[in-house]
Amino acid sequence: MSEDQPLSAVSPVLHELRAGTHTRHVALEKRLPFFSNTLDLEGYTRLLSAYYGFYHELEERLQHSPWMTHGFDLQARLKTPALRRDLQALGVSIQSLALCETLPALHSPACVLGVLYVLEGATLGGNVLRKQMSQRLGLEGHNGCAFLYVYGEATGRQWKAFLEFLGSVPLDAQARDQAVQAASSTFSCFEHWLERQEVLL
Repeated sequence: MSEDQPLSAVSPVLHELRAGTHTRHVALEKRLPFFSNTLDLEGYTRLLSAYYGFYHELEERLQHSPWMTHGFDLQARLKTPALRRDLQALGVSIQSLALCETLPALHSPACVLGVLYVLEGATLGGNVLRKQMSQRLGLEGHNGCAFLYVYGEATGRQWKAFLEFLGSVPLDAQARDQAVQAASSTFSCFEHWLERQEVLL
């Protein structure tokens, strides 16, 4: 997550989200195989397939959630289309992929914000991962690496815009706690899903 903001610019909910998810976030990052010497094209394809099974189902729920916060353009930020393009470029039959059933609960606007925090924050390291996959596997945006750099050069601007939106939503202490629990649950559900798909280190 972005750490380059002055303390005065960090909203209470962002501060609590960072603190409340740090342990799970770091633990999951250590298990992702993007920088593993053993990751080959087959392993990368399996990893993206597992990502698709999670993102597709979670974004579907977000799109149909009655708690989606007004003013957030979810359609412009969906990651599933990029995953679909990558997998098709890699020769994967989308219809055959397993889909995740255990997802974070979306029972309030605060829960939705917590989930979005994780999904948007996950884009921040995309350029580093894209370069790694380009060097090691010869992948670029057109042949299997669109998802990792989904916002391209607009990544920083998109994150800043999301943080501004996050800080603009009035949340009391109870709602902030719901957001943190939903974000933590998102990390947990994602890790458990990737573990079941046997793609983690």
